[in-house]
Amino acid sequence: MIPHQWNSYLIIVASFIVALVLSVYPLPLGLRWWRPEFVLLVAIYWMSVFPETISLFFLCAVGLFQDLLESVPLGQHGLSLIIVAYICIQSYQRVRNFALWKEAGWVFILVGVEQLSSNWVQGLAGRPLSGLIFLAPAITSALVWPFFRMGLDRVSGHYQIN
Repeated sequence: MIPHQWNSYLIIVASFIVALVLSVYPLPLGLRWWRPEFVLLVAIYWMSVFPETISLFFLCAVGLFQDLLESVPLGQHGLSLIIVAYICIQSYQRVRNFALWKEAGWVFILVGVEQLSSNWVQGLAGRPLSGLIFLAPAITSALVWPFFRMGLDRVSGHYQIN
């Protein structure tokens, strides 16, 4: 029998694994820019609902693993996750009281910050991007957030994660 605390950690790790799989799931070429940032959405959820549960070291490791999966410069997603986690830790008490549509706006801002830092790293690596199409994942992530939030609320309620 697995202790209750370990059960919580297993569910959290499983949610990150599912998000990693969704982040590399093949999409048609025209839709690749519009893929929501699933790993970041999972991190935002767990950091805003249970801020003491996830360590920054764990997020950095998840980010490095995502870098390896997506073949991008090492540290790109780790840096982005750490920046967004810091913002979430500083503001989670305020954001908990937001309506769901305001949370979606907050997610748009957080994913936009993540996209800016990722594109900065890509620019340092010699792969500059032009235009504002890099904000497309922020739009789709904000649109997906209410459904994502309700789904993870059900999972955390079912498994009594605290």
